[in-house]
Amino acid sequence: MIDALWQPFAEFAFMRRALLGGMALACSAAPLGVFLMLRRMSLIGDAIAHGILPGAALGFWLFGLSLPALTLGGLAAGLGMATLSAWVARRTGLGEDTSLAAIYPISLASGVLLLGLAGRKLDLMHLLFGSALAVDAPTLQAMLWVAGASLGLLVLIYRPLLLDSFDPLFLRNLSRSGPLVHGLFLGLVVLNLVMGFQAIGALMVVGLMMLPAAAARFWSRRLAHLLLLAAAIGAASVWLGLLLSYHANLPSGPCIVLLAGLAYLLSVIAGPVHGLWRPAPLPTAT
Repeated sequence: MIDALWQPFAEFAFMRRALLGGMALACSAAPLGVFLMLRRMSLIGDAIAHGILPGAALGFWLFGLSLPALTLGGLAAGLGMATLSAWVARRTGLGEDTSLAAIYPISLASGVLLLGLAGRKLDLMHLLFGSALAVDAPTLQAMLWVAGASLGLLVLIYRPLLLDSFDPLFLRNLSRSGPLVHGLFLGLVVLNLVMGFQAIGALMVVGLMMLPAAAARFWSRRLAHLLLLAAAIGAASVWLGLLLSYHANLPSGPCIVLLAGLAYLLSVIAGPVHGLWRPAPLPTAT
């Protein structure tokens, strides 16, 4: 049994790269998903994931299939869209989620048109759904650096981010760091989404960010536990999803996200915190 769970990774280097890169991405992206969930910004990750497409398309148009060009282009587009939506929200009073929902279809359509105008072959399905098995050594190195930097910065801003998530008015009275912390947090979200689309696609990476976070919510009420559980569920989904992809000859990105989705459904049913089958509370004496 143990051999079956490890044999593909021991035999093939590309499987080991996919496993290491995917687990690093899960450990950095899933905790960000927990904070997105707590801040009621869950769909913002999906909007930003769509919004990075024009930057990646422009990078491909100018430099071809270059990892630095695709990454920097996607990062610039994602940060630009997040900044623009925040500026519109503050200037007009429109909700930031509504502002993003209005901007990201424009960004997505622009990216598709740029790919068409580029006149060179780039599979749109690869950008949207990716392939974890195609992670090469430079991509893996970049994913490890991003994961390490993301976790380090998250530790540094953890306390003000926690206050900003639960009581932003208190943080505003205590310090003026709220907008800076919010901006750094969105930057981390964009950075993880950009690195994730290199491996499992712009659409699939949102599932790896949000599904483990949502699943963890049914197992604990403590934030520290939620962060650790989300990272563990995401890493396990990568591992089992790659095994499913290898043995069933299926696309790796959808397999990873479907395993994370299965973990979420099981948590909805059996989770002790608001799960469907949670034990009924004992009657109180009157």
